[in-house]
Amino acid sequence: MSPPVVVEVLRGHVIESRHEVDVAVVGADGHRSGFGNPGRNVLARSAIKPIQAFPLVATGAADAFDLSQRRLALSCASHNGEAGHVDEVVSWLGDIGLDPSALECGVHPPIDGSACDALVEAGVSPGAQHNNCSGKHSGFLTTCVHLGLDPAGYIRPEHAVQRDHITKAIEAACEVSLDDETPVVDGCGIPVWELTLDSLAGGWARISGTDEGRRLYAAMAAEPFFVAGSGRLSTRVMEAVGGPVAVKGGAEGVFCGVHVESGLAWAVKARDGAGRAAEAAMLWVMRDLGFDPGVELDPLANAAGRRVGELRAGV
Repeated sequence: MSPPVVVEVLRGHVIESRHEVDVAVVGADGHRSGFGNPGRNVLARSAIKPIQAFPLVATGAADAFDLSQRRLALSCASHNGEAGHVDEVVSWLGDIGLDPSALECGVHPPIDGSACDALVEAGVSPGAQHNNCSGKHSGFLTTCVHLGLDPAGYIRPEHAVQRDHITKAIEAACEVSLDDETPVVDGCGIPVWELTLDSLAGGWARISGTDEGRRLYAAMAAEPFFVAGSGRLSTRVMEAVGGPVAVKGGAEGVFCGVHVESGLAWAVKARDGAGRAAEAAMLWVMRDLGFDPGVELDPLANAAGRRVGELRAGV
């Protein structure tokens, strides 16, 4: 087992904190490598969203409702809850004959501070449409409507859209059997399954070889704002690369990416769940693989805006 990627947090010249990050790299031909323990078990969280969105395209639902690249990107998103995200979700739900009351993802304020402030100033309470996962859930609802499934309870593992489509897509992409496994509950209420890190990377690689996966990745690359939003690393990387790379982060220090043309994919997991470590490691891995996006993490700054430190990744 090789050493993990180490992310050091420097305040001035002093290493204040240190994170260890496991990395899995999987090629289109199935070859596997990495750093640390790429075979460790992880919860993929939102980093698995392109695979969860696969049935939206594979069942014909995306074509039946003529979904734009913007909406396909939202189906893979953890968005900021900015006005553009929320307006598109509400419009999308209207086009399939539903409204935000159909969303079972729960309610939280927008991730974006400015969007949150705007709601407060307007005296408007956040709704499920502001949930960062509302795009993914709109995709699930679209699949239900297209297949004639009662959408009520669509977040439960026994619901047909999860049991027969989402879970099956994860099994096929990641080459795992979940028949004897019990999921836990993700932040937005849907099932989340324990996978090995290299199986997760393998899933990203495998769907890059399908028409459905390439269509989803192309939508993410074409509409990066709708995958995350202003200032978010996923958006910044895809804006900078401009096409052949799709990336997506998840809670508790998970981050995945794929070079779509070659099918080479990677997944990182910070051992302590630190998102800042996952972001730093993801950028380091991209550079190590030859896909440098030319993006840097913001330096550490104090309340006066003075630069006081930085994050540094390496092995």
